[in-house]
Amino acid sequence: MVSNIYRYISRLSMLALLVAMYSCTPLSCFDETEAFVKASFYSNDTKKLQAPDSLTMYGINRESSPLYNKSVKIQPAYLPLNSSDERCSLIVRINGINDTLDIRYTSYPHLISKECGVTFYHNIDTIIHTSNIIDYIFVSKGTITTINEENLRIFY
Repeated sequence: MVSNIYRYISRLSMLALLVAMYSCTPLSCFDETEAFVKASFYSNDTKKLQAPDSLTMYGINRESSPLYNKSVKIQPAYLPLNSSDERCSLIVRINGINDTLDIRYTSYPHLISKECGVTFYHNIDTIIHTSNIIDYIFVSKGTITTINEENLRIFY
C-alpha cells in the first residue's frame, strides 16, 4: 500500500515537472516571416486575371536556379527580394517569350513578433521592363510585406 502511494506521488511529481518545463518554453512562430513581391498576371486585352500557360522566371545569370521553370497557371508569382541589395533583375518567360524585369527598391527591418523575430519589408522605387510580351506593369501596392496581397499587376 505504501509503495503504491510513493509510486503515485512520484508520477504526479514527474507530471508536474513536465508541465512546468513546457509552460516555460517560448511559443512557436506561426506567422509568415518572408516578404515576397506578389505579382499577378492579367490579360492586356480583357484587363482580367489570366495566368500564363507557361511561366519561367530566374535571376539574370542564374539560369540554373529558376524561381519558376515552365510552371503552369501560376497566379500569383512570388518573387524574393534581397534586403542587402537595392535591385532585382529577372528574366521572365511568359508562354515562351522572354522579357527582362528590373525592380529597384529599398529595404527596412520590421519586427514581426518576439517568437518570429525580424524580417525585412521593402518599398518599390522603380520598375523597368522590356516589352516583348509584357505590355505594362502596374504597381498596385508598392510596400512589400508579409501580408498576402497583390503588389504588381503584369499585363501581357
